[in-house]
Amino acid sequence: MQSVPALEWHLYQQMYLIRRTEETLLDLFSQGLLFGTVHTCIGQEAIAVGVVNAIDKSKDVIWSNHRGHGHFLAYCDNIEGLIAEVMGKETGVCRGIGGSQHLHYNNFYTNGILGGTVACAVGSAMAEKKKNSGAITVVFLGDGAMGEGIVYESLNMASLWKLPVLFVLEHNQYAQTTPTSLAHTGDLSNRPKAFGIETREIKADNVISVNRLAQECVHKVRTQQKPLFITMHTYRFAPHSKGDDVRPAAEIETAKRSDPLTHMRWALAQINERRVASIENEVDMRIIEAVETVKQQLVLAPEMFFAGRQP
Repeated sequence: MQSVPALEWHLYQQMYLIRRTEETLLDLFSQGLLFGTVHTCIGQEAIAVGVVNAIDKSKDVIWSNHRGHGHFLAYCDNIEGLIAEVMGKETGVCRGIGGSQHLHYNNFYTNGILGGTVACAVGSAMAEKKKNSGAITVVFLGDGAMGEGIVYESLNMASLWKLPVLFVLEHNQYAQTTPTSLAHTGDLSNRPKAFGIETREIKADNVISVNRLAQECVHKVRTQQKPLFITMHTYRFAPHSKGDDVRPAAEIETAKRSDPLTHMRWALAQINERRVASIENEVDMRIIEAVETVKQQLVLAPEMFFAGRQP
């Protein structure tokens, strides 16, 4: 039997975990069990898993955005902490205060302000450089954020001050419901070049290829101590948030033919179908148990907001 590197099994396990967790959150939302909105990354899992598994989680810093569940799970695998946070429970990673868009765990941060985390990431990279920590900063942004002025101010500073930051553009072709073609002119991947920043580009439908490119870019940013920008072409299968989808159904179905999860499952199943099924069963049980556990936990008490207590 052909052997498969342990990393590839791990990458598949994480992609499947993210997919099933996101589907579960959408189901919980439909039941009225979540607070706030939910933005899933279904279809984009190869980026989160491929990039996050290329960094040094013991010291590198990640800045995510409103669509950050996948990045979070690839970083720390904390299913229960994420579900509890989105359900407003005190056992959430931010005690239920942050919710879906504002997660913090060790060196992982998210914020819902479009493009805002790009500036935070540049500041983070500057801090790590001043400390001589050897850490780099990775920031995920979408093509919608490329219409924000702060992104270009941040690119300029990162290049001017030679900061160790890796910009990862998750180009899913839409800003909420607006096609990129109606909001931007030209090739987005060329814009960082105006600031003297090296750029790379890839179709993110193969997590192994994404991981290899990410490892190369992370190494380059760390050793050369200067920024690099990757454009990763992808497609979001689920709505922007919940059920607000106006994209053509045929377009979505066509995009699903390049589903990175389906493709990797097929490849691994040709080698060891039983192991694939075992991984999926284990993940499914973890999610079911996490949901049942969180449902029994306490919702964040009002006193946490009004009594001067800190989470």
